[in-house]
Amino acid sequence: MTGIKSLNEPSRAARRLVEGLTEPDGRAVVSEIDPARVAVLATRAGMTLTRGLAPLDAAKEAVSRGLAAWDGAGRLTLTDAGRAFARRLAAPAEIDGFIAQHADIERRAIDKGAPPSLVNESESPLAWLARRKDKGGRPFLDAQQIEAGERFRRDIEQAQLRQRVTANWDASASARRGGPATATPLADVALDARRRIARANASVGPDLAGLLTDVCGFLKGLEIVERERGWPARSGKIVLRIALDRLARHYGLSASARGRERAGGMRHWGEADYRPSL
Repeated sequence: MTGIKSLNEPSRAARRLVEGLTEPDGRAVVSEIDPARVAVLATRAGMTLTRGLAPLDAAKEAVSRGLAAWDGAGRLTLTDAGRAFARRLAAPAEIDGFIAQHADIERRAIDKGAPPSLVNESESPLAWLARRKDKGGRPFLDAQQIEAGERFRRDIEQAQLRQRVTANWDASASARRGGPATATPLADVALDARRRIARANASVGPDLAGLLTDVCGFLKGLEIVERERGWPARSGKIVLRIALDRLARHYGLSASARGRERAGGMRHWGEADYRPSL
């Protein structure tokens, strides 16, 4: 039934307390002036500020729900469950609260010049690898490898090669309405993306193309990929790095700038019977 708050939902006072504890160095202490309240404190520019007051009952409720805990110094701080719940409270309206609670979502521009889109970084194995370091402390993946994988992933999304299993966070009103006016452009976009995927697969080879599709397109974890292929543990990331290297070369991505005379890839668009004029 709509309009009735779930009995499992924290009270409004407890929710506001959790939100207040997300401030930098956020914590709450029992008020010296009114022991029936807690003062929510935060640190700004090296100074401790009182951000607000909340009923002590709200603090007790947050503790009973596992959202916050008292430390030995009498300070109330968020638990891991509390921080996850705070992400749910702070989620944009277009994102399901449960997804926001268990995902690592940020708003960023996927394509240059495009408006920012909501991206779930935690769902991509590439995002996990991008944060890893090798034994020398260097990033495991180079910037051009990550960009190549993300470009391949976007093409698979646009090609509609897999069923969408996550929410369409940025669906516009016109896209939701659908209709004949949007059907043809979407079909053209999908067809163009499938052509780009076919060229990329031919460039990297069938074995590596399958790995890229599983990891970048279907977002399979490397442990699953290794188990399905019978590979030794921790070998998948090595093979994936080789595949991303080839994919980056196919896209013309390089770690260093190159002159025009050494640049690869297409230099001119033309039909099959095109002949330059002299």
